[in-house]
Amino acid sequence: MTPAAPRRQSSYRQLTPFIKPHLSRFLIGFVCILGYVLSTVALPYLAGQVALYMGQGNVEEMAYWLGLAGVIFLIRSVFQYWENIIMIRASLDVTLDLRTGIYAHLQRLGLDYYERSQTGDLSYRLTEDIDRIGEVMHKMSQQFVSCVLQLIAIPIYMLYLNWQLTVAGLVIAPLMAWLIGEFGNRLLKLSRKSQSQISSLSALLTEVLGNMRLVQAFAAQEFEQQRFDQEAIHNRNARYRAEQLKALQYPIVGFLEAIGIMFLFFLGGWQIAEGNLTPQALVSFLAAIALLLHPIDLVTQHYNEFKQTEASVERVFELMAVTPTLTDKPDAKPLPPVTGRVQYCDVSFAYDPSKPVLQHLDLLVHPGEVVALVGSSGAGKTTLVNLLMRFFDPNEGQVLIDGIDLRDVTVNSLRRQIGIVPQDITLFSGNIAQNIAYGEVTPDAARLEAAAQLANAHDFITQFSQGYHTWVGERGVNLSGGQRQRVAIARALYFNPRILILDEATSALDSESEALVQEALERAMQARTVFIIAHRLSTVREADRIIFLEKGTILESGSHDELLSYGQRYAQFYTQQFKA
Repeated sequence: MTPAAPRRQSSYRQLTPFIKPHLSRFLIGFVCILGYVLSTVALPYLAGQVALYMGQGNVEEMAYWLGLAGVIFLIRSVFQYWENIIMIRASLDVTLDLRTGIYAHLQRLGLDYYERSQTGDLSYRLTEDIDRIGEVMHKMSQQFVSCVLQLIAIPIYMLYLNWQLTVAGLVIAPLMAWLIGEFGNRLLKLSRKSQSQISSLSALLTEVLGNMRLVQAFAAQEFEQQRFDQEAIHNRNARYRAEQLKALQYPIVGFLEAIGIMFLFFLGGWQIAEGNLTPQALVSFLAAIALLLHPIDLVTQHYNEFKQTEASVERVFELMAVTPTLTDKPDAKPLPPVTGRVQYCDVSFAYDPSKPVLQHLDLLVHPGEVVALVGSSGAGKTTLVNLLMRFFDPNEGQVLIDGIDLRDVTVNSLRRQIGIVPQDITLFSGNIAQNIAYGEVTPDAARLEAAAQLANAHDFITQFSQGYHTWVGERGVNLSGGQRQRVAIARALYFNPRILILDEATSALDSESEALVQEALERAMQARTVFIIAHRLSTVREADRIIFLEKGTILESGSHDELLSYGQRYAQFYTQQFKA
C-alpha cells in the first residue's frame, strides 16, 4: 500500500523569522483590533434599543440611544485608525527586512548563480513579489483578523438573541467555507503560472531594453516585438484564467448570502408570529446579519489574495534557499599587504565536470612581473584570473598570493588588493567620483585625483563644469567610449592594488586615447604584478612573459621574441593575426 503523501506546509511559515522582531507592534495592533470588534458587536444591540423606543414613540430614550451609538461609532473609528496605522507600519517593516535580507543573501551568491539566472526575474522577485507579500500581510494582520473576530463575536451575540435563528443562519456557513477553500487552492495554482509568466516578461524587457543598440543595429525590432507580443499574450492568458475564477466565485458566494438572508427573514417573521421573538430583537438580529456581510466578503477576497500571494512567497524564498558556493572559512583572516607573488599549484578547474577548463596547471608569477595570457577562446585565460579574484575555487590544487592560500583569507580583503579593468566597461549611475571610488562611501580626494592622473583622466574630468561631480548617467552614457575606459582604469587604481588585471584595457579607445592610456598603464604597472588577458597580440609584445594557453594547459612560456623564435604554437597564432 502506497503511503499517503505528507501534507504540504504553508510557505508563509518561512516569514516567521522576519515577523518575530516586530511581534510587539503586531500585538499592540491586535489590541486595537479587539477594541474595534467589541465596539462593532455593540452596534446591533444599540440598533435594537433604538427600534424599541422608536416603536413606543419615546423620543428622549431614542435620542439617548442614538447619541450612545454615535459615541460607540467614534470609539470604533479611533480603534480602526490606530489598528490600521500600527499594522501597516509593522507590515512595511517586515517587508523592508525581507527585501534587505534577500538582497544581502544575493550579494553572497557566486558568479555561477548569476550566470544561469535572469536579471529581470530577480528584479521582479525583489520588487513586485515582496511588495505583494507586504500588502497581503497588512490585509491579513489587520482586516482579515478583524473580520474573523467579527465572524466569531457577532454570531455569539446572535445566539444570545435567538439560538434557533442563529443555527438556521449558520447551516449555510460550512458550504461557503468549503467553496472559498476550493477556489483559493485553484487560485494558488493559477497564480504560480501567472507569476512565472510575469517574471519571463520582466526578464525579456530587461534583456532587450538593456541591449537596444544591438537590437537596432541588426534591425531586429520586429523580431523583438513578436517575442514581446507572445510573452504578453501568455501573461494576459494566465492572469485572465485567475480573474475568471474569481469572477465565478463572487456571484456564487453572493447568491448563497442572499438565499440565507431571505431564509432568515422568513424564519424571523414566523418567530414573531409565534410570539418567540420581539420586533426589536429581530431588528437587532438583522443588524448583526448586516454587519456580518462585509466581513464575509472581505474574508473571501483576502483569502483569495492570501492564496495568490503564496506563490510570491515561494518565489522569494526560492532565492533564500540557494546556498552560496563560495564563502569565507570560519577562521579566515584578512589578507595582509602583499608584494604580488602569485602561484598556481597543480590547479584543475571545470565549470562543468565533463568539460575541464584548467588541467593540473602550475604557474609562478614574481612580484612586479607583467604576464600576458594568450590563447584561443576557451583556452582558460579568463578562468585563470577568475580563480585569482576568487570568483571560483579550484577543484584541485591551490592558488597562492605571497604563499598564502586564497581560501584562508577573507574575500573582501583579497579583492581590495587586486585591481581589474574589464573588456566590457560598466559604469554605474552616479558621478565620476563615485565611479572611481566604487565601493567606498566617502571617496578620498587625494587618492581619487592620483588614480585619475595615472589613468590620464584628470584633464578631461576637470574640463567638465562640475568636475569629479559630473553625472555619468546609467552605464556612463554621458561619457565617450574613451572617457569611460579611462574612468574604469582609474577605478582599478583607486585602492593602489599590488596586483592588476587588464582585460584588453585599450580595446575601446581611439588612437589618441589609446596612446594616453598606454602611457598611463606603463606608469601604473610599475612595481605591480600585472596579468594582461590578450585578445590583440599587438598589446603584449612588451610583457615580461607571455603564457600561451591551450585546452587548459600552458603550452609555451617566454618573451615575445623567444616564442617567435621557437616557431611553435604562439608563432603560428601571431602569424595568423598579422597575415595581412
